[in-house]
Amino acid sequence: MAATATPMGAEPVGGLSACGSFSGKVRHMKIASAYAATIFYGDFVKLVAAGTVEKDTGTATATPVGIFMGCFYTDPSTSQPTFNQQWPTGTVASDAMAYVLDDPDAVFRMQADGSLAQTTLGNNIAIIQTAGTTQAGRSKNAVDASTAATTNTLPLRILEFMIGPDSEVGDAFTDVLLTYNEGMQQYRNATGV
Repeated sequence: MAATATPMGAEPVGGLSACGSFSGKVRHMKIASAYAATIFYGDFVKLVAAGTVEKDTGTATATPVGIFMGCFYTDPSTSQPTFNQQWPTGTVASDAMAYVLDDPDAVFRMQADGSLAQTTLGNNIAIIQTAGTTQAGRSKNAVDASTAATTNTLPLRILEFMIGPDSEVGDAFTDVLLTYNEGMQQYRNATGV
């Protein structure tokens, strides 16, 4: 996989705590009716002043509350309850709810847009925002390999490299495990919404 660019957004795989198992629990958070942006499975979302979630489009300055895992709404065309991996832009539904993995200690997998060396382990890194795929409902966001540094304001921290048959440190598109940089996840940020 890491020899080919196949970004898949943030894919939760566990948590930082060595105690207990990762449950993957999500919180239901309201999406504003007619919110005019598509949100894909694996995109980062943030709480906004209206008390709803929106796609976090930040790159080096993202402050997400969590990872979008899908949503529920009553389809305005069919009046049917609908579960979807993506929020279709502009959907008018007063009952729209996002499923958000909002654990501040979540660990997730992402692909870099380039090669990352062993020396980047423990560095912070920015996000690359890319349009997702509507066919699969998946994010295509990646991390920006050129930004890996000790910069304390970058939103994500590199925890580990994905090592396996299709992924190695230094591959053309290195797969990594990440968590939020301290203070960048909204629950850990001293400034409220």
